[in-house]
Amino acid sequence: MLNDQNRPPPRPSLQTGRPNGFALVFFLVMVGLFLAYFFKPKEPTVKDIPYSTFTAYLEMDEVTSVTILDTSIIRGTLRDSSSFKTLIPYQDPGLVPKMLERGVKVSGAVTGVSPWRLLIEFLPWLIGFGFIWMMYRNMQGSGNKAFQFGKSRAKRYQDEGKKVTFADVAGQEDAKYELEEVVAFLKNPQKFTKMGARIPKGVLLVGMHGTGKTLMAKAVAGEAAVAYFHMSGSDFVEMFVGVGASRVRDLFEQGRRNAPCIIFIDELDAVGRTRGAGYGGGHDEREQTLNQLLVEMDGFDSKDGVIMLAATNRPDVLDPALLRPGRFDRQVMVAMPDIKEREAILKIHAAKIPLAEEIDLVRIARATPGMSGAEIANLVNEAALFAARKDKPAVEMRDFEEARDKILMGVARRTLVISDKERRMTAIHEAGHALLHYFLKNADPLHKVTIVPHGRALGMAMSLPEEDSYSRTRGWILDRIVICYGGWIAERIFYDETTTGTKQDIEQATDLARRMVCEWGMADELGPITYGQEDEPIFLGKEIARHKDYSEETAKAIDGAIKEILDRSRASAESILKDHRGELEKLADALLSRETLIDDEVRELIGFPPRTGENPLSLAVPGGNASQSPRQAPES
Repeated sequence: MLNDQNRPPPRPSLQTGRPNGFALVFFLVMVGLFLAYFFKPKEPTVKDIPYSTFTAYLEMDEVTSVTILDTSIIRGTLRDSSSFKTLIPYQDPGLVPKMLERGVKVSGAVTGVSPWRLLIEFLPWLIGFGFIWMMYRNMQGSGNKAFQFGKSRAKRYQDEGKKVTFADVAGQEDAKYELEEVVAFLKNPQKFTKMGARIPKGVLLVGMHGTGKTLMAKAVAGEAAVAYFHMSGSDFVEMFVGVGASRVRDLFEQGRRNAPCIIFIDELDAVGRTRGAGYGGGHDEREQTLNQLLVEMDGFDSKDGVIMLAATNRPDVLDPALLRPGRFDRQVMVAMPDIKEREAILKIHAAKIPLAEEIDLVRIARATPGMSGAEIANLVNEAALFAARKDKPAVEMRDFEEARDKILMGVARRTLVISDKERRMTAIHEAGHALLHYFLKNADPLHKVTIVPHGRALGMAMSLPEEDSYSRTRGWILDRIVICYGGWIAERIFYDETTTGTKQDIEQATDLARRMVCEWGMADELGPITYGQEDEPIFLGKEIARHKDYSEETAKAIDGAIKEILDRSRASAESILKDHRGELEKLADALLSRETLIDDEVRELIGFPPRTGENPLSLAVPGGNASQSPRQAPES
């Protein structure tokens, strides 16, 4: 659960490189040269004249002095003090004697190379060398690791700024209890070594995304007041061979130099997946990195005062060598928060926003089963955004409901143009899903049914559990399959045909029935036996096939059991909806006129008694495991 947003994050204590003095000097020199070029004193104006005009001036004794440059250019001065320049077009041996006879002062000179011309010609070279020099300095600087591929990219956090402690982590008391032993060892290792005890070398934090594994690792470092090195598993992998193993060595070397400290690798499964399962062969770069990690952890002496922490939400794909004693000795489960922990998380995040008096965080926590800390933080933030858009002074329950709808269903597509016929078909479909909730014993209570399009769904019926549930019964699963067929049966009853909008409902029903038979042992005729082994390529991360480890006769029996479950569920849905066709049509008409109905409104409409006591679902703040039955738009 991520509840450190109300605290300033620890400032990274990263070494910064010195200012690049060469770059500054180079820049100032270039600016000075350009200023000198543009603001240099202007030379007197020299008039270009033809050679014939020059000889005419010479005959009229208008020329007072000349300078012959490189035997081809004459630059001179006339009696009116004006300057001229001309080009000698041909060899004229009598030119100089003629000028001497006329009393002209004659001199010679050689044209030199202009420094500005030299600068312009060599400017690209200067810029190129300057760029190369700056790149070299940056590569050598301690703040930039360019081309130092083998160096670790771990970020180091020390006790600068506000530290994160266990007090900043709401709930997770069991995980804190396990990690307090690590903190105690880092603070006083002699307490354990004196008793001959060996502290775990590595602790693996396991949990779903958003539960606060990274925050928990920071809290351990903050409680122990030691250096904390953070690195992602993907940072080890590079396009160059051997870089990952080199970075592992450098990371552990940094840890030994800064002991006592904590080394934390986030998303360990990016580098720690089972060896020999990739499509790159046994000499895969990822495997080389993992081998080096195994070697470093095996040689990691606990007396060094370095603790290895790692986090993953896929412990099933990790290499078994990582999980053996002596490496990651202990696995700490960072679980989804329960109702009390959700309330604590809500208090932390809601403390940053103004709340209306009607807000009851306890009720919101009770109505959010299955939500992680990150999801709760997002819910509070979205509610604050909705309130700010409407210029409200405080966040109200209505804002939480709108935030819930956006998170759970997506942004409403109210501008989508739908024909009246298709709109009524959608209302019939969703009414079929919604009505079944009131006639099935084990189904979760209906929370809301809507025909407002959200994302790809043209409508949606949502149900929420009344309390936290960690397992499901056979009755609940069967009722869930019946509800999945509600839209399909309703379309058949009113139109004698179905649409492509039932695709997701049928997929969900079939998947549940197959799992009942093959995984959960809920088929009476086959018994509690698991059939089929999932083939999951380690580096693909998705189930793409199921290994058939049973006979053809068993396969037929499995297909028969799945079909029987689906047929019974479909028949049950058809029986209920046909018996209550009047309520179904009334609910569909109400959806056409009001678009969205909540549980209390549906109960009043179909003549069901209202809920006894307080309805926790009326807050419209669902949990992450809310069941949905959307009618999707046809695929193109």
